[in-house]
Amino acid sequence: MADPQCFSMFRRQRVPILAAFLLWVLSGASGFVDAQQPPPAIRIDLTQAIHLALAHNHSLKASETQITQSQADEVTASLRPNPVLTWDSLFVPLFSPSQLNRSYLNNVTEFDALFAYTFERGHKRRARIRAAQDQTQVVRSEVQDNERSLTFDVAQQFIGVLLAKSTLALARQDLSSFQQTLKVSEERYKKGAISEGDLLKIKLQMLQFQSDVSAAELAHEQALAGLRQLLGYDAVPSNYDVIGTLAYTPLHGNKEDMQSLALNMRPDLKAAKESVTAAKSNYLLAKANGKRDLTASAGYTRVGAANNASFIFNIEIPIFDRNQGNIAHAHAAITQSQEEEIATQDAVMSDVSTAFDAVKTGEQVVQLYQSGYLNEAKDSLDISRYAYQRGAVSLLDFLDAERSYRNTQIAYRQTLAAYMLAQEQLREAVGTRRLP
Repeated sequence: MADPQCFSMFRRQRVPILAAFLLWVLSGASGFVDAQQPPPAIRIDLTQAIHLALAHNHSLKASETQITQSQADEVTASLRPNPVLTWDSLFVPLFSPSQLNRSYLNNVTEFDALFAYTFERGHKRRARIRAAQDQTQVVRSEVQDNERSLTFDVAQQFIGVLLAKSTLALARQDLSSFQQTLKVSEERYKKGAISEGDLLKIKLQMLQFQSDVSAAELAHEQALAGLRQLLGYDAVPSNYDVIGTLAYTPLHGNKEDMQSLALNMRPDLKAAKESVTAAKSNYLLAKANGKRDLTASAGYTRVGAANNASFIFNIEIPIFDRNQGNIAHAHAAITQSQEEEIATQDAVMSDVSTAFDAVKTGEQVVQLYQSGYLNEAKDSLDISRYAYQRGAVSLLDFLDAERSYRNTQIAYRQTLAAYMLAQEQLREAVGTRRLP
């Protein structure tokens, strides 16, 4: 028979035990639910986006392998000629093995061993190494230019995402505002203040606002997908987002300072200058290849019982082929690379001038909007909405004010995006993200 005192103690302890058990079950279930939820979205700014692209963009990584390939060419250029070992056995009675004896070997057979090495003349190896190293420098600058282009592409697409995001926010704001107007119009219709036709016109206008939201959502998703392609699909998850807003930042500095900085910073101009150096190195290499190499050989010969040594020197006589064609070709390539350097320098100056003027023009347009047009559009809408809700203006006047406000806001956002894009074009033209 159970002890009544023990049974009473079990009843007193049963409640806390059950409570602890329920807490354990709920905590486990909560952990299971949390494990099934998708990870939070990653938010990146423009600087992070550029860093991710430079680290994960596969097109850029493919171009970076050209540096490794060029460095491998340096190894090839530094190699010396391999020595040549020659061995021969003559007059061996292979098809008359019965004649093979000591007397035959001492009187008839001949054995030769020859060691040969080619000595390069004209400092060919040094010229090859120099030409390969100069070409590696050109490749490095070209890869840096690819990074410059990728940085601009990322910034351009990032601004596109910001514009799409801002347009989507505006479309949702307009939809929410118009929904309030629709509610007021329905109340006015119930009171007989407006006709059923006017109410239907307002409901039909709602379709336009809903369509704008859908189109803005699609544009936002497409802009994010385009940016993710530049960053690398393995760099960010599918539910990532960006940080930043369309904003006006005044530009300081003058055009001449920008052009002077670009002449020192642009990697494509640097590559053009290094191409001149590489062309001169190739010219020196072509002249060095015109020098004929000397091949020296030392040999041992055993004829019968006689042991002999031999020394042979071999050099080509450059009567007809003195590498004239390659020398002339390399000399013309120097002129070509010099002209290309001048053309690249002119392009740099033009790029900076065009981008700088675009920034200044965009700055003027942004200031026009901020000088009062935005406030005037907002005040006009507020006045029209207030007057319409009280029956002072017609529906058409209100819808026209609503349309004008929306168009002004969209145009202002596009102007900000164009101004920010012009600044990015100027950074690309100068070759650095830190403008003076």
